[in-house]
Amino acid sequence: MVISDCLLILLFWGANLDISEDFLTFANMKNSNLTKRFFLVCLLVASLTVQLQAQPSFNSRPKLVVGIVVDQMRWDYLSRYYDRFGGDGFRRLIDQGFSFNNCLINYVPTVTAIGHTSVYTGSTPAFHGICGNNFSIDGRAVYCCDDASVMPVGSDNKKDGQMSPVNLLATTIGDQLRLHTDFRAKVIGVSYKDRAAILPAGHSANGAYWLDRKNRCFITSTYYMTELPEWAKVFNHDLKNNEEFKRLGQDIGLSPEAGHITVDMAIAALRGEKLGQGSETDMLCVSFSQTDVIGHKWSTRGEHTDEAYMGVDRDLAKLFQVLDEKVGKGQYLVFLTADHGAAHNSQFMVDNRLHGGQWLSREVRADLEKYIADKLGNRQPVVEAIRDYRFYLDHAAIAQQGLDLQRVKDLAIEFLRKSPYLSFVVDFEKAAYAPIPPVLRERILMGYHYRRSGDIIVVVEPGFYEFGPWSSPVGTTHGEWNPYDAHIPLLFYGWQVPHGQSEAEVYITDIAPTVCSLLHIQQPNACVGRALKFN
Repeated sequence: MVISDCLLILLFWGANLDISEDFLTFANMKNSNLTKRFFLVCLLVASLTVQLQAQPSFNSRPKLVVGIVVDQMRWDYLSRYYDRFGGDGFRRLIDQGFSFNNCLINYVPTVTAIGHTSVYTGSTPAFHGICGNNFSIDGRAVYCCDDASVMPVGSDNKKDGQMSPVNLLATTIGDQLRLHTDFRAKVIGVSYKDRAAILPAGHSANGAYWLDRKNRCFITSTYYMTELPEWAKVFNHDLKNNEEFKRLGQDIGLSPEAGHITVDMAIAALRGEKLGQGSETDMLCVSFSQTDVIGHKWSTRGEHTDEAYMGVDRDLAKLFQVLDEKVGKGQYLVFLTADHGAAHNSQFMVDNRLHGGQWLSREVRADLEKYIADKLGNRQPVVEAIRDYRFYLDHAAIAQQGLDLQRVKDLAIEFLRKSPYLSFVVDFEKAAYAPIPPVLRERILMGYHYRRSGDIIVVVEPGFYEFGPWSSPVGTTHGEWNPYDAHIPLLFYGWQVPHGQSEAEVYITDIAPTVCSLLHIQQPNACVGRALKFN
């Protein structure tokens, strides 16, 4: 019974209870209706008092927010592994927290950098500008976190260390938390991958730490600091002596050990920075990346994937135990999700008489160049790159050869529409009125940034995915709109989160506004999602 119901009942019964007369005869009426009514009123008053005491004040907040992303985790892994999970990892979130069972990604392409960014910004590439792990900005190829203006901190590895959120156009949950508290709140990001630590933590983070596999240590960049904090130095000293890391070397990402190292670093940050132990709400962003590395190598089935998720389960249990001890059970808020899912291996599909296969993008590109050259007589290539099912045309080369850009696009689309295994081919600039299903149109538009997303996007048939020399024949990949790529877990647990589940359709962009609503802070500045209710 809610508080408003209790008040109404009390008012009604209070108006019908003649206190002066009834209470004079109360001693002689132990079995009367009045006795029952009196005790019921007492119970209602007690219930009302308890509920009023349990209600948080408007400005109350948890001591710590912990955001967790499990890279390449399909939603159905929650049920696939449920009986094998221990009681204090994923099962704690499922059995004691709240699960949104129909959380979808509402843009394409579905890849790591975009997914992590969208979780924490509540936005999509059209607004936050992170259009892939690799993309182009005005014709200049970039990696999502490349920043030549900074230097590595913690090692001399420039290749892995010159990183920052320089290409991110929007704020994150952490940025909004820092703004709200006049930058007193602490925000830290930790992951095996640089992009999975940097992009979630945002622009104003106190630190982001990622793994330098070559030097077997966690590093950051001068964007954040000029020297590692003492706790990180101690952690790296111990990591140098990790025998499993020594044995695996730069293949550490293919082992659950990468997750164990990640969670240990997150715990070291929690303790070293005293997160959740100050007067303001702090935030810790943790991403488990080994699940993606393992999935690309060995796909969605088999002992390697099984071991990977059993490993994450143990890592979560370890993290939650420390959070209980250092922050206090019920004093921290956790959400867990994924940046994308994954298709089943193409040969696995074929072997089981299911529709699926490989889209050979490198061969398609070569044939496309020949087709356009035969039509227009150009001697230089007109395609800069194919990235995540998007064709980036080389605008400079097209102009230098005196070719018309729209004519080149039209010819490319004409060729691709005859190419096998493609369901749709769309000119980005004409997507708003292209003859395609609304669900695809919306996702294409939400994933399109006119300076960063290329010119043409293709949609492969269900069960197909891009395959090239870099691909594992027994592995998998992701990037499309289909449920296997776009249906992801979304679990909340802890502070003010009831136990339950919802089948409502929600989106990856709803995570950030939900957290911000719980914290009573402003949403990130490019947020397009909505705050979810736990009912």
